[in-house]
Formats: sequence, C-alpha cells, structure tokens
Amino acid sequence: MEKVNCDILIVGDGPAGGVSAVTARMNYPEKKILVVREFEEQLVPCAIPYVFGETLGSTDKNIVPCGARVDMGISSMVAKVLDLDINTKVAYTTASAISFDKLIFATGSKPFIHDSLRHALVLDGVFTIAKNKEIIDKAKNYLEDKQNVVVVGTGFIGVEMAVELATSGKNVTIVGGSKHILKGSFDSEIAAQAEEILVSKGVVFIGSDRVVEVIDNNGDNIVNGVKLKSGIVIDADVVILATGYKPNTELAQKVGVSLGHYGGIWVDEYMRTENHDIFAVGDCSARRTFLTKVPSKVMLASTSSAEGRVAGSSLYGLKYIKGFTGTIAIFSTMIGDIAFSSVGVSEDEAQEAGVDVVIGSFSGMNRHPASIPDAQKQFVKLIVTRNGGQILGGQIVGGSETGEMINIIGLMIETGLSVYKARSMQVATHPMLTAAPTNYPIVMAAIKAIKQIEQRQK
Repeated sequence: MEKVNCDILIVGDGPAGGVSAVTARMNYPEKKILVVREFEEQLVPCAIPYVFGETLGSTDKNIVPCGARVDMGISSMVAKVLDLDINTKVAYTTASAISFDKLIFATGSKPFIHDSLRHALVLDGVFTIAKNKEIIDKAKNYLEDKQNVVVVGTGFIGVEMAVELATSGKNVTIVGGSKHILKGSFDSEIAAQAEEILVSKGVVFIGSDRVVEVIDNNGDNIVNGVKLKSGIVIDADVVILATGYKPNTELAQKVGVSLGHYGGIWVDEYMRTENHDIFAVGDCSARRTFLTKVPSKVMLASTSSAEGRVAGSSLYGLKYIKGFTGTIAIFSTMIGDIAFSSVGVSEDEAQEAGVDVVIGSFSGMNRHPASIPDAQKQFVKLIVTRNGGQILGGQIVGGSETGEMINIIGLMIETGLSVYKARSMQVATHPMLTAAPTNYPIVMAAIKAIKQIEQRQK
C-alpha cells in the first residue's frame, strides 16, 4: 500500500470541497493540500437538468474544470476513502494510506428516496438525479427514444427537469405533495406564477397528491407508470425521482463522528466537528436557519461554498470572526425565460415562526424606458420586521438580472440592513441593463414596507 503524506486532506470535490481547497491554499500557502475525489470527472450539480435538453445536451458540457487548482499547487487523487483512523490521522483507500494533520469531510449528498418508493429502483426506466456522470449518461441515453415521463418531486431540480424534457418534445407530468411547486422557497402567489409558465411549456402539474407506487404491469422489470394516493394512474415510460437529497455521511458514521439533526455531520459555526482537527462542509454537514437557528434541510451550492470559505480559513485557528450565522437559503432558477429568486424566510415561514412582519412589494420593468427591446416585467417582494424594519427575506421575479439582484437582498439580510437604509441606497443604472433609478425595484419595495410599518403605527 502506497503511503501518502499531506497537511490538509479534503474528502470530496464538490463545490464545498473545491472552495475549501482553494481557500486553504490562499490562507496557508506552505501547507500540502490533497483532495480525494471518487470520480475522474465531476458534474456541476445545479446544471444537471440542462443535460437532458437542448440547453447543454451532454454531460461532457457540464464538467467542473480543475485547472485553476492544479496551477495553485493543490494535489488530487481519484479514489474512494474507505476508512479513517482518527487517532493516528490516517485515511485509507484501496491502494493508499494517507497521513494528514487536518481533515475536511466534503462528501456531499445523495438522492433521498422515500421507503415507499425504494422498490422502484430495481426497475428499468426509473432514475434518480445522482451527481454522477455515469448514472446521468445512462438516464439520458434511456430517455432518447421514450416519450412519456413522470417527474416525482416539485423542488427546483424536479421543475427544471420537467421543463427541459417538455421543451425537448417529451410528454411530461410532474407530481408533488404540495399545492404549489417550489414550496419553501416562494410564497403561494409567486409559486402560482411559476406554475403558469410550467404548464405553458406543456408540463402537466399534479399537486396536493403523491406517488405511492411505481408500476411494472408486465412483470418484466420495466416501468409502466405510477399510481397516486388519489387513485390516479399515470402511464410512464420513464419515472424520475427528484425527491430531494440526504447527507452522505456513511464514512463519518463509520468512524464515530457525531451527527446532527437530519443526519448531517454536527459542526460549530466554524465548520469544526467535536474534534477540532476535523471539519465538515457542504451538504454532508448539519445546518441551521439564520432566523431561529433550528435545523435546516437546505442544500445549495451557495451555502456550501460559503461554508468552504469558513473552513478553509479556520483550519489552524480562527482568523476571521463570524458576525452572521445560519443559512439564508439563497436560490435562483429559470422557468422558461423568467427568473425566480428567493432568499431568507418567506412570508409564510415568518408567520409560522411567530415573527411580526410587513410586506413591501413593487412591480415595474427591468429596463427603462419599457420600450427597450427585450424589456420584461419585474417584481420584488421584501419580508420585513414591523419593529425595526429589518429585512428577513426577499423574492424576485423577472429577467436574468434577477439572479444578481437577489444577492443584494442576501447581503442586506446578512448585514442586518433595514429598509430605512435601503430606501436611500444609491444604484448604478443603465437603460439597457436595469430598471430606472427613479423606481429601482428593491428601493421601491423598501419604501412600500416603510409605509406599511407607518400605517400600523397609527
């Protein structure tokens, strides 16, 4: 068995592992860093749905580049870590024994399948959205000559898969247990807008129902359809189980690392486990909401990358003291040519948490004047505390600029910015790029929220 030595060992090479490695190199240039990844080629997780249609069309166009890390002197090994000895600080693969000083678990997540549907995984034509090139290639190839597809799950991966497949000419039905798609990210009035676009693309949406059985009528281990709780049976050549993900913590459990709620590895605010030489980042780590600090199921690359920066700079002492904790669940998607973005808590979540909030919203155009070619409607909603006017959440619907505008609201939340400060925010605008400076939507939504606060105070 080959003996390998390093200072910092990172197990996993998704967004969290990659950012951890780069951040560690920037903060500890003298340390030897080794990233062990299971596959030679890593997919960009959030872009997987676009492999199935014309947007990307192939997994070969969805590969994470590694050149920058090589240039930074970060070593990599394609292998699977099978075991660890925490006391002697040695990790074992099939062919190597890797000695380390600091260890970062970045083992990511794997598809979550409800027990009631596990029987379906043995059938031809049933697929999960695994972050694995071989599995995704197999699913794409199988779909080539199939027409009727059922997508189970109405989160962003399921919705993006449904739209991409429908756009490529498939007959697609998407099924979810919630009344609306994208539950938890958007309030109902915005989710309803997303549903309208989804349906306009030819997707059949069935909400407030769920798949209870995947059917193989012929007994030949080939899927024929699904049965819903309501009794409805839907014919299907392919069933895609987009029912979420769960932390991949098998290795951590094997070596006795403590887990938190929802099965993620327990970490403190600096991504340290109970053993401060061992860290965990990304989907394999346990997370908390920023508002109430209750456990969170959020799994987003944006959150994972932020955690990687924290861990990568805290390996040999706390260099930067965090002033904000918890995930803000910042997220964007495109449905057709309309972008939907959200951050923080929704109006429904704030009310469930017992927070007294007001809403500031504004509708306008994303270009000025509105006659500019390709101008689109734009809507901004802010969720704001009635006492103090602190911004807790935001949702935006509009053009592609929505994906960057939501980051402004995210920063407002993280810095504790109030609507009173936001109303005087100075913004760079241009007719071809943004809404007008006279009614910039985030500023106008803040002003509307202030008006709501003032009305309640009378």
